[in-house]
Amino acid sequence: MNDHMRPRFTRTRPDGDTHHRDVCDRCGFVAYENPKIVVGSVVTHAGKVLLCRRAIEPRRGYWTVPAGYLELGETPEEGAAREAREEANASLTLHGLLSVYTVRRLSQVQLIYRASLTDGLFSAGEETLEAVLFDWRDIPWDDLAFPTVHWMLQHQRAFEAGDATPPFGNPSETD
Repeated sequence: MNDHMRPRFTRTRPDGDTHHRDVCDRCGFVAYENPKIVVGSVVTHAGKVLLCRRAIEPRRGYWTVPAGYLELGETPEEGAAREAREEANASLTLHGLLSVYTVRRLSQVQLIYRASLTDGLFSAGEETLEAVLFDWRDIPWDDLAFPTVHWMLQHQRAFEAGDATPPFGNPSETD
């Protein structure tokens, strides 16, 4: 594409909008930037929780639940199931939304489901060093990949104990 045909964008506030956006100088196209949606699940089986040790950055070697970015054309439920297949070679039965977290600094919204293994089978997927069913008392709390993993595991336990009803959100002191 010749330089004279290449779109040029200016950061400005379009008429009727409340935010500054990149707007094409030639045609007026507005390039909206919106949060990324992460989908995943807290997977339980026989009283244990499935965690995956990450084989990729960020936080390679740390533990997380099967989760990742929602793909275009997927429902959140389909995305959560796909992430479990990719990361833990696991087939899930989803039991409802556990939590919705906002990670403002990363412009992420995380939709996390309650789930169980459909057939009890799992193994490390391509993005996972190992997949393990942990007793709650054996979860490697100091080696969890992200703050939201702590939150979702604590929210799952609160739900299981009957202390609270999902969906949960960010702990009150965070956002």
